[in-house]
Amino acid sequence: MTQRVALVTGAMGGLGTAICQELAKAGHKVVAAYHPQFDNKDAWLAEMAEAGFNDFVCVAGDVSSLEDCQKMVAEAEAAFTAAGIGGNPVVLQPAKNADFGDFQINGVMGAAKKAKQNPRELAQKVADALAGNAVVESAEVAGPGFINLRLNAAFLAQNIEAALLDGHLNVRQTKVPQTVVIDYSSPNLAKEMHVGHLRSSIIGDSLNRVLSYLGHKVIAQNHVGDWGTQFGMLVAYMVAQQQENAEFELADLEQFYRNAKIRFDEDEAFADTAREYVVKLQGGDEAVLALWRQFVDVSLQHAQAVYDTLGLKLTPDDVAGESKYNDDLQTVVDDLSAKGLAVDDAGAKVVFLDEFKNQDGEPAAFIVQKQGGGFLYASTDLACVRYRVGRLNADRLLYVVDTRQKLHFEQLFTTSRKAGYLPENVSAEFIGFGTMMGKDGKPFKTRSGDTVKLVDLLDEAVERATALVQSKNAGLDEKQAAEIGSTVGIAAVKYADLSKNRSSDYVFDWESMLSFEGNTAPYLQYAYTRVQSVMRRAGEWNQQAAVVLDAPLEKQLALELLKFEDVLQSVAETSYPHYLAGYLYQVATLFSRFYEACPILKAEGARRETRLQLAKLTGDTLKQGLDLLGIDTLEVM
Repeated sequence: MTQRVALVTGAMGGLGTAICQELAKAGHKVVAAYHPQFDNKDAWLAEMAEAGFNDFVCVAGDVSSLEDCQKMVAEAEAAFTAAGIGGNPVVLQPAKNADFGDFQINGVMGAAKKAKQNPRELAQKVADALAGNAVVESAEVAGPGFINLRLNAAFLAQNIEAALLDGHLNVRQTKVPQTVVIDYSSPNLAKEMHVGHLRSSIIGDSLNRVLSYLGHKVIAQNHVGDWGTQFGMLVAYMVAQQQENAEFELADLEQFYRNAKIRFDEDEAFADTAREYVVKLQGGDEAVLALWRQFVDVSLQHAQAVYDTLGLKLTPDDVAGESKYNDDLQTVVDDLSAKGLAVDDAGAKVVFLDEFKNQDGEPAAFIVQKQGGGFLYASTDLACVRYRVGRLNADRLLYVVDTRQKLHFEQLFTTSRKAGYLPENVSAEFIGFGTMMGKDGKPFKTRSGDTVKLVDLLDEAVERATALVQSKNAGLDEKQAAEIGSTVGIAAVKYADLSKNRSSDYVFDWESMLSFEGNTAPYLQYAYTRVQSVMRRAGEWNQQAAVVLDAPLEKQLALELLKFEDVLQSVAETSYPHYLAGYLYQVATLFSRFYEACPILKAEGARRETRLQLAKLTGDTLKQGLDLLGIDTLEVM
């Protein structure tokens, strides 16, 4: 029989690796499929070689992309043809229904048709070769030629024991750590943070946590808007206010900005003064710079208060505003001109990009310097790329930004590549996110149509959650209710966002996000406290006892818990935190089923110890997983 080919998706995770090895032992040619952003391919191959597996074929691709899947199959087939190995790849993937098995092999029917063999007979041969080893307990043929695999309970138990003993839940640190620079939050310091800053802030924070947990060096960059013509207006208005009132203190940024703008529009003399301040500011006038720093400091204090409330990792040390790159802007423009990339066009400096043509076939104009010598976001962003690659030694750049800015960043990356600021060995990724919508299907606003301040949204979340907690537990004192309400409220807002595909818009709904049912933060927080309640009531027990998995739900829960590493790797590769949120929800719901069907505290002997171990690992996984989303847990709710 022609050697069979197995294409394994998620091959380089813990379970994927074990399955690759067993398929190879069974005589299959193994194709290890990995996401393009997976950074450990060479290290993984070296590890496999040390274990005696020297002929794995690796193909890169995103399995959610049809184009990538077709490319992976083509690459695999080309490799096999060159090696004299024919046949259709056989694809292994997680089973959709646990009743039929843990994994399913598809593709035998296509191979049988090509070989002119009976598909069920061929499938049975493959199943016989796979079954009864250290990883695969059984392989059963179903339908016209599908193969359902069940993993060996002893293999699962061994890995559960390892995860319980390991302080890192048996999640391996990357052997090839990268320096990852993540650009997120980035508020405009001329105004207070609003709901539009929520998604960038919490998505970026979650990616920071996950990548750090996997062993990468993460550098957060809060690229705040602290420079530009509007600051001349603001500084001028601050001076005017201080002249009128020596005790004046900047408190409400939003109102301050509105008042300054009104005066700028209505008072020509004031407008002229503001323009003079812009010139002085850009020229480095120390007196004006001192006023500007005062304004920036107050603004950053407002922003940091929001970050602290949200529980983000961002600190003042992570701030790298537009002003940081001011002295490098002309250097960048001159360099682009010297390289023939930036050319004069109607007095402006423009990089024309053939890669982005309009409907008339004309190349896109990426303007790097305005008429009169002024600079734009493009100028600052190019200087920023140079700094992050050249000074911070970034291997990977992530920009967590509104999807509406996608074209700008695609043009930025293309220009940076051409200029040599972004070498081929450094990846640059646009991590776009959609809009928070109201129930009316429009961007989320106040009833009056104004932008919602982020601090007001968070205050309301805490108030609503506190009231909900008090209604469910009247015995709590006000202090306890407030503490729980604060944790639940902030978690609810963050999780409602992070649990959605970041690429999509989503509807902001207080009732659904604060519900204790469904895929919500309160549900997951309660699931964790439920586990902790079990552990408190358990008393003394042997945490290092041998794990023995007998009941189907014991095995299902164990298998799900062992997917944690693979899920984190997926988040790290794709920058989609909702993969982790969905996984945690699956763990919580599966534990609930397990809890009802498999008595824990009433069980005896080895069965009781095993179920307590599964409960403990469930709690540890929920706590760690939620922490990686930036969400706190509670011991009691």
